[in-house]
Amino acid sequence: MKYFSDLHTHTTASDGQYSPKALVEKAKAAGVECLAVTDHDTEEGAEEALAAGEALGLLVLRGIELGAKEHRYLHILGYGFQPHRGELSSLCEKLRKSRDERKYRILAFLQEKGVPVALEAVEAMAGGNVIARPHFARAMVEAGYVKTTREAFDRYLDTEEYQRLERFKAGAKECIAAIHSAGGKAVLAHPYQLGLPAEELEQAVAGLKKAGLDGLECYYPRHTGEQTDFYLGLAKKYRLGVTGGSDFHGERVKPEIALAAWPLELDWLLA
Repeated sequence: MKYFSDLHTHTTASDGQYSPKALVEKAKAAGVECLAVTDHDTEEGAEEALAAGEALGLLVLRGIELGAKEHRYLHILGYGFQPHRGELSSLCEKLRKSRDERKYRILAFLQEKGVPVALEAVEAMAGGNVIARPHFARAMVEAGYVKTTREAFDRYLDTEEYQRLERFKAGAKECIAAIHSAGGKAVLAHPYQLGLPAEELEQAVAGLKKAGLDGLECYYPRHTGEQTDFYLGLAKKYRLGVTGGSDFHGERVKPEIALAAWPLELDWLLA
């Protein structure tokens, strides 16, 4: 069955602008029929989103986005898993602790760069949730160090020098196995971000398929038509389910990204 879907979104449970309930309300207003909340490294926020979806008649899927250690942009999306189960729950706790420790190193890094952001300001942006880079970026805008969050990333938070501050990440195979251990399905997010030539990307997808990958995010705002067609071909060749998502974080975080509603066949994902 086809649903107008957005299967890649973020809330205040990680680094998004809107609460899970508010995101569901926005998705409903945007014509989305199936929404997945895929916050970074956390299951928190899912219950609120599911309850809001039920109240509004919008199908909401429990989701997550895990960064893999092999490549800074290799992300694995998980869908439909049972809450707080198996290796996924343990991995999320390990990732939470790593993110919490990293915030002090980011503060020191920014201090070195002449951008002394206050921890209290960053924590206020996070609203009691795990602190991520967008929270630092927003605090930097509020303090007047940069004009936009994009500038904060370009000048400080997404540079080669910043990479030495990277946190713990599991391998892609471990991420897939953790999602499966909780009864979910694993999908490769935004393949274009890997920046690989077509042949190398296919090799990567084939390897992930052997590790248990279930699907491929073929539809994404920054995919060109040519890229989308190539990814759809890979999905067909390797018998992977097709997903699509906006990677919506909210206007203050990613002002250029709006919620999407792609018509997707989701029987393989909802089974």
